[in-house]
This record gives sequence, C-alpha cells and structure tokens, in this order.
Amino acid sequence: MHEFGVDEAGKGPVLGSMFAAAVAVDPAELPDDVDDSKEIAPERRRELAATIREVGTVGVAEVPVDRIDDEETDMNSLTVAAHAEAVEALVAATDEPLDPEDPHPGYVDAGDTNAVRFERRVEDGVDAAVDLRAEHGADETYDVVGAASVVAKVARDAHIDRLADEYGEVGSGYPGDTTTRDFLESYVADHEELPACARESWQTSKDVLAAASQASLGEFEPDGGTVGDSDEETEVRPDGGGLERTTLDDF
Repeated sequence: MHEFGVDEAGKGPVLGSMFAAAVAVDPAELPDDVDDSKEIAPERRRELAATIREVGTVGVAEVPVDRIDDEETDMNSLTVAAHAEAVEALVAATDEPLDPEDPHPGYVDAGDTNAVRFERRVEDGVDAAVDLRAEHGADETYDVVGAASVVAKVARDAHIDRLADEYGEVGSGYPGDTTTRDFLESYVADHEELPACARESWQTSKDVLAAASQASLGEFEPDGGTVGDSDEETEVRPDGGGLERTTLDDF
C-alpha cells in the first residue's frame, strides 16, 4: 500500500452526516489540481474523486446524525473516530495485510488544536500498524490528504443530494445558508418537530424550535409575541464539543 492521507468533510453543518476518507495512492499519479476540496468547484471535485478511485485505494467512513447528537460524545472524539474508521476501511480494501513490525506511514489533517494529540488518538483507534503524522492544513501540504479531502467532500455532497431528493431543497446544510435555515423553519412549522436529518444538539436547531414555539405562543398574545434575531451563527454542543461561529466559508 502506498502512503495514505485522511481528511473529513461535514463537521460543521446542522444537517446530515459527517464523512471521512482515507486514500492510499502514489502522489505522482494524482492530477495536478488535487488540493483542499473547498478550493475546487463541485463538478471538478466529482471528476477528481473518480480519478482518485481509479489510481488509488479508498476507505470512507460516515458519522450519522444520531451519533453526532449522542450526549456521551463530542465533535473532537467523533472526528477522531471518523478518521480511524476511514483508515480501517482503507486497510480492509487493500490486497495485503500491513506488517505489524513496519507501521505504514500516513498523514491526517489535524482535527484538534493539538495535532500530536490528534494523531495519537487516531492511531489508538486503528487496529492496524500505522504511523500517522497530523498537521493543520495537511490537505494543502500533502497531495494524499488533498485527495482524501476531495473524496470526503464528494461523499458529503452526494449525501446532501439524497437529502434533497427526500425533503426538497435543503441548501448546503450549513447554518449560514439561508436556504438551509428556510428549510428548517418551514419543516418545523409544518411538522412541529425537526426533520430526522437535523442535528438536534446544534444551536441552530434549538433556535428554530424556540422561534416556532414563540411564534405559536404569540398567536395568543395581544402583541403577537417577539423573537430576537442574531447576526452570528454559534454552534455549541451542550458538552462544549460544538463549533463556534460556523459559516459557509469555514468549511
């Protein structure tokens, strides 16, 4: 197996799953424009992902909404788990087992302020002989991590497309997306609950539910009731494991 890279997509959205991908490939076989997936147009990302799967070996892991909302975990731990599960899927897809006496090198995009801590946690979560190096911005430094970023983002995009097929237009799924907010508000107004694809632990979801409740109460108040607005998006899990000031440009 060639050296591999790992990255995730969909950590910050209020809708849908988070995905992580691990890609093992000879960097010389990758297209020249493989980079951080956020810098690549969606159509080109899909083309690159197809090429990456042709020239390399890929493992993908999905962390669904119910795991994200679990009060017993937090986003740092879930990101570690996603990276580790993607590496496990990659190892399972290879033709030969890894030599426990010769740990296989890989690079991961650090999902923690402490990159060394993150790489050690991912290594501990992988039941295979790997030697990881985590760095911030690794998707821009290492082509194999850029390739993993592309594959993960394409998996996330396909997931959002499936949600749109089920629910109608949902936008990008990020709190700063007006279409996403409109979808959530409309769904809650019609069904008096969040859609199954929404992360209940995200502040955006709580705000939409609170606003709907307040609006309902306002129907019976002389002044119609009022709901305050905010210019910022703040995503904070009850355990502090969320993301602060999430915007479309952050991911």
